Amino acid sequence: MMIAHNVYFTLNDSGPAAVQGMIEDCHRYLARLPGIVFYAAGTCSDVARSSSVRDYDVALHVIFQDRAALDAYAIAPKHVAFMDKHGANWKDVRVFDSCVCGAIE
Repeated sequence: MMIAHNVYFTLNDSGPAAVQGMIEDCHRYLARLPGIVFYAAGTCSDVARSSSVRDYDVALHVIFQDRAALDAYAIAPKHVAFMDKHGANWKDVRVFDSCVCGAIE
């Protein structure tokens, strides 16, 4: 079973340069780690439905091939370096991990 790892960051400094810098570092540090099936990072969209949650600055979406890949990612040196570099600017971090499978026909 694949694991979807979705992380929503609210930043202390949420200015355009800080947000863009964090997204660029997501790409630099996190995008190419072993076991990743899908990776994306970006900002809150302009979709403003009544059910849309919009209280975050940066979103990270990673799908891992399995739980072992997620566990390895958690302690990977690049992941730890990313957290060390940006952690002081995180006002809030919400992590949603779920078991997923694809069903596209």
